[in-house]
Amino acid sequence: MIDDTVNDGAPRNETEDDDPATMSEERSRATLLQQLPLLVALVLLWMMLWGSVTVLTVLTGLVVALLVTRAFYLPPVELSRRFNPLWAVAFLGRFFGELFVASFQVAALAFSPKGGTRSAIVRVQLRTRSDIIMTLTSITISLVPGSLVIEVDRRHAVLYVHVLGATTADDVEDARHHTLSMERQIIAAIGSKAEWEQVR
Repeated sequence: MIDDTVNDGAPRNETEDDDPATMSEERSRATLLQQLPLLVALVLLWMMLWGSVTVLTVLTGLVVALLVTRAFYLPPVELSRRFNPLWAVAFLGRFFGELFVASFQVAALAFSPKGGTRSAIVRVQLRTRSDIIMTLTSITISLVPGSLVIEVDRRHAVLYVHVLGATTADDVEDARHHTLSMERQIIAAIGSKAEWEQVR
């Protein structure tokens, strides 16, 4: 049974916004907008695989992207609609800097005369439950040599990070702090205002 009254007991007026066809159309439009970044990324990936940028590769890439997103449905990713270019540049600068330095650190560990380099698996409780922030944090940590996200507990927003060369409790704490610091910078760049207020 459907209650057709508002909270004060007055009769509920039907509006054009309540029309099922209109609501379905709005949901469809929202879903298309939410999937647009994924479609663009898949088309770019398709062109990179073919190694060419032509009208044919763009059109075939678009067809493949549409087929993939329809055949392998994923829940739409909610974007914050906030972007801070200064924080984004700062994040990219830090990422490429750490990528450069970590490459030499891992090489030094590989050629270390001690041998048998120890490692640790660090549990990191993230401060956001945003799928996009969690994903970008995981990718960033995994791309830097010497660290790798081996498991993601999406429900509880927890990352399990394998850290190479962690021999002491301080090393483990440094790895946890580093992951949270990366998460903070990503939130600063693309997170919502509420998330940014939480971590700043």
